[in-house]
Amino acid sequence: MVKHLNAIPTKHAKLVKWVEEWAELCEPNGIYWCDGTNTEYYALCEEMVQSGLATRLNSKLRPDCVLFRSDPSDVARVEARTYIASEKQEDAGPTNNWIAPAELKATMRELYKGCMHGRTMYVIPYSMGPVGSNIAKIGVEITDSAYVVINMHVMTRVGNKVLEVLGDDGEFVPCIHSVGKPLENGESDNGIWPCAPMEKKYIAQFPETREIWSYGSGYGGNAILGKKCLALRIATVQARDEGWMAEHMLILKLTNPEGKVKYVTGAFPSACGKTNLAMLIPTIEGWKVETVGDDIAWMKFGKDGRLYAINPENGFFGVAPGTSMQSNKNAMLSCRQETIFTNCALRENGDIWWEGIDIDLEPGEKLIDWKGNVWEAGQVDADGKPVKAAHPNARFSARGRNCPAIAPNWEDPAGVPIDAFLFGGRRPSTLPLVYQSLSWEHGVMIGSSVGSEVTAAALDVKAGTVRRDPFAMLPFCGYHMADYFAHWLEIGKVAGAKLPKIFCVNWFRKTADGRWLWPGFGDNSRVLKWIFERCDGEGKAQETAIGYMPTEDAIDRTGLDSVSDADMKELLALDVEGWKKEVASIREHYAKFGDKMPKELLAQLDALEARLAKC
Repeated sequence: MVKHLNAIPTKHAKLVKWVEEWAELCEPNGIYWCDGTNTEYYALCEEMVQSGLATRLNSKLRPDCVLFRSDPSDVARVEARTYIASEKQEDAGPTNNWIAPAELKATMRELYKGCMHGRTMYVIPYSMGPVGSNIAKIGVEITDSAYVVINMHVMTRVGNKVLEVLGDDGEFVPCIHSVGKPLENGESDNGIWPCAPMEKKYIAQFPETREIWSYGSGYGGNAILGKKCLALRIATVQARDEGWMAEHMLILKLTNPEGKVKYVTGAFPSACGKTNLAMLIPTIEGWKVETVGDDIAWMKFGKDGRLYAINPENGFFGVAPGTSMQSNKNAMLSCRQETIFTNCALRENGDIWWEGIDIDLEPGEKLIDWKGNVWEAGQVDADGKPVKAAHPNARFSARGRNCPAIAPNWEDPAGVPIDAFLFGGRRPSTLPLVYQSLSWEHGVMIGSSVGSEVTAAALDVKAGTVRRDPFAMLPFCGYHMADYFAHWLEIGKVAGAKLPKIFCVNWFRKTADGRWLWPGFGDNSRVLKWIFERCDGEGKAQETAIGYMPTEDAIDRTGLDSVSDADMKELLALDVEGWKKEVASIREHYAKFGDKMPKELLAQLDALEARLAKC
């Protein structure tokens, strides 16, 4: 039997047996139970610095911060190697990869055999959500990566306090992870962690047994299993079965000058400003935005019939490139201390750097790029293309408590009552700046058809095509997407429910010659103000074929000289011909889901088409 390196902190017999069974298969040097303390966190950071896997940043510029570099083949989610291994393939649906669970487990068990030789097996008990919240869930991750442990410290609530809530027989989601078999010549000789080749990477979710198995990757959501794997892929199945909602949504607290508060969630595909909105600094005097969460929302009905949301995470796993004091000041301030940076560049002064950070380099300054090579401004590759100092998907893991905009009640175990859902994509035309759904079912149709227009830079798809990402959940739903749509519709039928209003927003409208019509960023608070008013049955609006649209004077433009009356008219125009094409595109999208597609949504689309025909 593999020895325990510290005392077993629980009497949960099923948990202890599960850990010891995996230890027998993976054959680590020993088993260490994580306690979640700062002492543990900093000891592991120092251990990785000493081994060369991490670089400690300048303690004056970035106190208690470390920088990691991953293998160039291990820099993002590997969706092609991510599986929903339901018992029946039809339950996974057409948008998920599927392998029969028995077959997949047999394949992965062979890979796990002896995979932890020479390493410690860490056992991480963690809570997704405030410890003890009735909306939270508990998971336990086994891993051979200290990098994963420290990220779980930042992104979740880890340690003995979780085991106390779990008790001797509580329910937990079992998660097993390994970076892969050790390299022949040791763990690393170039400052990166090991990983398996692509064909041996697996990120597997087993919905019926609520298990997560991950092998071969040490990066992000492939390895930090509380994030997308539990918080969305497994949680969506739990939410469906238990009557709640697990969503890829930010949560923000909006306070007006009179001190009245609304809570807003929002789902946006990647590159649509989701984190920026969660940490927005309003440009309207007297208004205030505070952050509850920037990525995921879990919601259950309260006794008053309202949906109450928690942020199941404890930190921010942010994309670094493009983040700056101009684009997202609060995100930059969140990662000024106690932060884990991954695949960013290293400056000569011991600080980090990435493209779009808006920090000027010294003339002739040489950096160490994300691959560990010397880099300087203007560098190009053999084909003459610019060489990036930071990887485009470089990340920072920052503690939520360090965000200046964090809401005082962000860890309230009861959650916060949601007033509005926002859906949005990157659409240069057709979709107006903002509109409100005509009903819950109409709002579900809006969420189910969210997407962003593909640019000419995407060579695999015709420019102008809308890439649909319903509810921004396409890579993260743990079951058939059409059944997920049906679950949203069922939420709308709950007796006594006081449902949030549903809105569609589009910050990305352009003129025919490519000029942005809306400034975005902090000025999006002007749209939030109208949404706030609409939640109270106020705010000027007119009913149109697509929903309730603001009148041209409804959006507060006080002090906003960059948006003319003509711009506003275009932003809020109903493009009938464009919407007729949109309807046809949505029909093609719905056809992918076959007979499972809810008839209510098809009826909503028919009704939209009929209203447009009368315009």
